[in-house]
Amino acid sequence: MPKYFKTRWRDNYNIAVSVFILLISSLFIYIDWMIGIVVLILGATIIYYSYLKEVKFNEQIEDYILTLSHRIKKAGNEVFDHMPIGVILFNDKWEVEWHNPFVKQIFNEDHLLNQSLHALIPELEQTTEWKEPIQLQFSNQRYYQVEMKLEERCMYIIDRDDYTQLLKRYENEKLAIGIIQLDNIDEVSQGMNDEERSIISAKLAGLITHWANEHKMYIRRIAADKYLIILVHEALVNLQEDRFSVLDDARELTQDYKLPVTLSIGIAAGDDNLTELGKVAQASLDIALGRGGDQVAVKIDQQLSFFGGKSNAIEKRTRVRARVISHALRNLIHESENVIIMGHRFPDMDSVGAAIGILRAVKLCNKEGYIVIEHVNESIARLMDELKKEEDIFKWIITPDEAMQIMTQGTLAVVVDTHKLSMVAEPKLVEEAEHIVVIDHHRRGAEFMNDAVLIYTEPYASSACELVTELLQYFDEKLRLSDLEANAMLGGIIVDTKSFALRTGFRTFEAAAFLRRQGADSTVVHRMLKEDLQEYVQKAEVIKNAEILLEHVAIATTTPGQEHAQLTAAKVADTLLNMNNIMASFVIYERGDGLVGVSARSLGEINVQVIMEQLGGGGHLTNAATQMEGTVEEIMEQLKSVIETKLREEGLLT
Repeated sequence: MPKYFKTRWRDNYNIAVSVFILLISSLFIYIDWMIGIVVLILGATIIYYSYLKEVKFNEQIEDYILTLSHRIKKAGNEVFDHMPIGVILFNDKWEVEWHNPFVKQIFNEDHLLNQSLHALIPELEQTTEWKEPIQLQFSNQRYYQVEMKLEERCMYIIDRDDYTQLLKRYENEKLAIGIIQLDNIDEVSQGMNDEERSIISAKLAGLITHWANEHKMYIRRIAADKYLIILVHEALVNLQEDRFSVLDDARELTQDYKLPVTLSIGIAAGDDNLTELGKVAQASLDIALGRGGDQVAVKIDQQLSFFGGKSNAIEKRTRVRARVISHALRNLIHESENVIIMGHRFPDMDSVGAAIGILRAVKLCNKEGYIVIEHVNESIARLMDELKKEEDIFKWIITPDEAMQIMTQGTLAVVVDTHKLSMVAEPKLVEEAEHIVVIDHHRRGAEFMNDAVLIYTEPYASSACELVTELLQYFDEKLRLSDLEANAMLGGIIVDTKSFALRTGFRTFEAAAFLRRQGADSTVVHRMLKEDLQEYVQKAEVIKNAEILLEHVAIATTTPGQEHAQLTAAKVADTLLNMNNIMASFVIYERGDGLVGVSARSLGEINVQVIMEQLGGGGHLTNAATQMEGTVEEIMEQLKSVIETKLREEGLLT
């Protein structure tokens, strides 16, 4: 009998005997000894039978407990052997000392004892800390959660395949929304009759519908040049792996026309709110269009990715938008107290020329305007020397600190030649301005001043000076530029087009002709753009040490500590494109602010913009740049890796 029951029985027995003795004593003393004898006999009998009953009951309890313990132990062993959880005990050498039968099913082996866990599970060598369980897929193609108890040298392997597959299915079936727009159908169909327009429209509709059905997407035409698509995340992943080949198909389908039709697509995914997905899809489409069209912008949660962008933006034949923007800019200037004009850091001729053009517009409105330049670099040194001779312009050029002093609640900030807040001369000026205007010709990136009240970004334009020139033509009929103003703006166009060799359209020449009529002299401009002998020697030294990557890409680095390294890098990148078989060039240089810069150029076959975006920069399809932290050697390795990856994705490298 267990000790507990023995103690309990003894206590009960003592109490019963004590009460019985007290009762018998009372009968013998106070009542009658005969009655006492009778009660004594009866009581003794009752106590005896109670004792027998108690002993028998305790024996039954003891037998039951022993039987129950055996059953529990047996059931525990059976459950431990058959439960879908693997248990492994290992020694200090990470060798298996014991495991339950389920482990054999996991590894599909009969003999696991004394085997190394690192051999069975190679991922263990890469995991140094076991603060949280990890999920692994074993040779049986099922997913397991591995938990480690290092103190006990014990490992638990829990089958999580059903949950993982369900989670995958949930992720794969999450909805995404996209909007497709035909970029330039109006431009292409100009001059066509109704029959020809119908034919090209039907071809494109058939192509897009077939593409949507092939990838199991719901498609609905919502306008003459716009489609709505609804797809699941799994289909979106397949489209990304396919690099959205429908962009190339649309271009090839209409290549017989003077201008091929291109598509722009904005897609949003990752949010369960369909209303938000719709808004983000439209915003993604706006970004794709702002980058020049012929590409796809995909935003999944906070990650924005771009595909396509193999062609330059189609130049618009009408100037309606330029006229509307010009009038809106004039109204904003009239409503402001003063105007702060700034370009990007390390300004070039295009940035300063565009700022000078906006300054003229401010003067026409009889308002005070200021051009913010943080410092003068070699690329604008000769222009700044000329501006010093013209007091009416030079006195309005100030530093960022001076600009902060004159800022008011009614200040208008006009940003030219960039749309990134991090790239402007002084971001605080933009943040504190009441209204912001952005005028830029670069393809739109993920970073953008979305709080601007007026945005004029045209990626087809050769330069910011071209855009500002068009705005000035609609600004005031009495406009008259000084020779220096006209030369500065023409210089910006010449620099960005490499003397009208790249990224030029009919509107580029029209803008140059207008500036020529206003007094611009190309001879004076080229005099300001001349380079001296020492600069040429430095450039030649960098070119001599250039490295050819993948047969068609030239990569060079400037000399450490070299003066005017940024300007030299840009010139070297342009010169390398003139070499045989070179489709793109990249020049790495050390900036004076501790960063390392990269100037990238291309003839169009390779999109240097997307390569620079991978490194935190941006620009045009044929002209881009970035600035990064690190050493020249580290940036070189990153650049080579990104170039090779992008060329493989675009099919330019096998």
